[in-house]
Amino acid sequence: MKEFEAEILTAASAEKSWTAVFADLTKARLTTLVLLTTAVGFYLGWRGAMNFVLLFNTLAATALVAAGAAALNQLLERDYDAKMRRTQDRPLPSGRLQPATVALIGGVSSVAGLIYLALAVNLLTSVLGAVTLVSYLFIYTPLKRVTWLNTAIGAIPGALPPLMGWTAARGVLGGEGWALFAILAFWQIPHFFAIAWIYRDEYAKAGFVMLPNLDVGGRRTAQQTVSHSLALLLASLAPFALKMAGPVYLAAALILGVGFLICTIHFSRQMTPERARQVFLASIIYLPLLLAAMVWDKVK
Repeated sequence: MKEFEAEILTAASAEKSWTAVFADLTKARLTTLVLLTTAVGFYLGWRGAMNFVLLFNTLAATALVAAGAAALNQLLERDYDAKMRRTQDRPLPSGRLQPATVALIGGVSSVAGLIYLALAVNLLTSVLGAVTLVSYLFIYTPLKRVTWLNTAIGAIPGALPPLMGWTAARGVLGGEGWALFAILAFWQIPHFFAIAWIYRDEYAKAGFVMLPNLDVGGRRTAQQTVSHSLALLLASLAPFALKMAGPVYLAAALILGVGFLICTIHFSRQMTPERARQVFLASIIYLPLLLAAMVWDKVK
């Protein structure tokens, strides 16, 4: 334990505070997105007066699983992260933390989160958390060096958090929960293809097989980006069709979806890093606004 504490203190003194190192290790921004979508799924699924204790337990346990998955992902990809400028300053490639420490943090956090979900929420949500963890670490992560289809496969664990929120509230799977899953799954494809297009040379150098690495002219990348943004627009109408949200949400979904689709069409016609950044920025504006509209106009 003393050696562990000493390593954390050493990491903190190496240019970054320990909070910054921990935030990098747990991919704080990604974990925050996971918690946001989980909370939305819970809120939409809950009936009656809000059970804030159950909501807290759901988010705390999910945070442990997400943080643990992020740490273990970095453990598995540390050699590849060292080859890319955008990831070489992470705790492992930079030498701020050692593999044994990251394995301990990631393993304990993940297992604790799954047990917490099973005991304080319900078994179904814990099982979904385990599926998310296993598919992210042992299917999506290795496939990133095998096939460009990894992006589509990785969209599955990325889209499970709102479904976990739904099952935490309802205790069962349902069409409404799967609608939330579909929105997150389709959203991830243009979001990540925009990132992959911007950093395609770095991904290739590090040995990751991404579609933009293989698609020299960008035609297939453009097709995938536009088609999935169109699918996202259609999927975003499901909450209204299933009577989860009302007409205000429907209007917001149409405006946001059409705007995002137009942005991806512009990207498909001009495959430049600037256009890719526009798609990326549009994606991170689109999702929270869509979720906010869904929460605001929830059908009671």
